[in-house]
Formats: sequence, structure tokens, C-alpha cells
Amino acid sequence: MNAGTVNVKKAGKSYSAGVLRTKIIRYIVCILLCLISIMPFYIMIINSTRASADIQTGISLLPSDQFVGNFQKLLSRADGVGTPVLKAMLNSMVIAVPSTCLCVYFSALTAYGVYVYRFKLRQFAWSFILAIMMIPTQVSIIGFYKFMIQLKLNDSYIPLILPVIAAPSTVFFMRQYMKTALPLAIIDAARIDGSTEFKTFNTIAVPLMKPAIATQAIFCFITSWNNLFTPSMILSSTTKYTLPMFVQLLRSEQFRSDYGMIYLGLLITVIPLIIVYLILSKYIIAGVALGGVKE
Repeated sequence: MNAGTVNVKKAGKSYSAGVLRTKIIRYIVCILLCLISIMPFYIMIINSTRASADIQTGISLLPSDQFVGNFQKLLSRADGVGTPVLKAMLNSMVIAVPSTCLCVYFSALTAYGVYVYRFKLRQFAWSFILAIMMIPTQVSIIGFYKFMIQLKLNDSYIPLILPVIAAPSTVFFMRQYMKTALPLAIIDAARIDGSTEFKTFNTIAVPLMKPAIATQAIFCFITSWNNLFTPSMILSSTTKYTLPMFVQLLRSEQFRSDYGMIYLGLLITVIPLIIVYLILSKYIIAGVALGGVKE
């Protein structure tokens, strides 16, 4: 009995040491990955406070005192671009916010229809949505641009907002989430109680899908906010330029030497993305915590 007890204690100590060693390695790897992810943003923030000549000398981990000067130069040289930086940010916000709302809501509505309803072309519709996911935007941009010219919608924000309603990748994500978070029995019970289809979707499906909606809202906002390709094709008036277009112009030959100003413009571009993530991340965390509770 004594020998067996000693062996069990030794095995327990060995097991505890192994678990502790695994946790330490796991924490070290996670910390290194976090540092690798954060370092580019940290360097961008530091460089926005440095002079252009200092940036060319090498990397520094300590901030400088040129932030106000870079910001003043950014505001003054925006006249050469044709769009003030604050106006460019407002233009991007005018496009990104409606695009995100329309993309998330109508993608969830489409996924709801494909998941809940049983109709003959249901499988064909889902296969068609998956097939559209394979086609990149660059392939259809010429036809899309000609179509917008025919509709006289070029140099307008409408072609940058309305087409995002058809987002196959968002629909795919929403439907896959519904399969695990939205039981059909709840929908049938709501119908028996006399609830209309839109009321059922808005009051039952949407609240249950908050984590998925928040996740896709972050991705949709980032995609729309950082979009440079399509606005460059559609917009021609400098007063309508978005923030990525503004930063791209800062990198032109006229402003190429002032790296501090360029880094500050990039920092201004990233700030709204961080704010949106911080606002919506709580819904993702709440959904994960709720999904981890089992009865």
C-alpha cells in the first residue's frame, strides 16, 4: 500500500509538472504571437511622432516630439491633394457605415431564407451563392464600371454602397452559424403563435445571431473602409476621395519624402477600425461565453 501510494504521488507530481510546462510554453507562444501582431502598429504609431529624416535613419521604439508638426503638415498639404483629411475620413464613413449595415442585414436575411425555407431550387440557390464566392472582384470590374456609366452612377457613392448587399461570403458565414445557433423548432413555434416572417426574423433570429452579426460587421466595415480599388475606378472628383485614396496620394512623388506625415495618415486610417472592433467585440465574447454553457 505504501509503495503504491508513493507511485501515485510521483505520477501526480509528474503529471502536474508536465501540465505546467505545457502551459508555460503555450503562454510564451501566445505572447510572442501577440508581440509580432502588435509590433507593426506600434512602429506606425512611433513613426507618426518622428520626423522624416529620423525615420530614414532606422527603427526606434521610443516616441519623438514631431506629432503635432506632422499633423499640421498633413492638414496644410491636404490642399495639394484636393481633399482635406477630415473630409476624406467623412467620405469613407459615409460609404462604410451604410455598406456595413446593408451587407450584414441582407446577408443574414438571405441566409435565413436559404436555411429556414424548403423550396425546389433551394440547393441550386445555395450552390449558386457558393459559385459566386469563387469569382474575384477584379474579373467583373470592367463590366461593372461600364454598367455604372450607363446608369450615370459613376462618380457617385451609390455603386460603392448598394452592391455590397450581395455578399456571398457573408451569407455563407451566416448560414453556417444558423445551423448551430438557430433551431428550426423556435421558428415553427413563432409561426404557431402567429408571428409574421419578418417579425420572426427581426425579433428571434437576429438576437440569436448577434455574435455572427458582430463578427461580419467588423469584416464588412474593414473591407469597405480599406477599399481602394473600386473607389479609384468609380470616383473622379477629388472632393469625394476616401481616406485610403487620400493616403495613396500622400505617397505620390509630391509628398514621398515626408514619411512622418504618411505614417500619421496611416494611423488616422487605422483608428476607426480599432474603435469599431472595440465596440463590437463584446458581442462576440458574449456569444462565445453563452455557447460554452451547456445544460
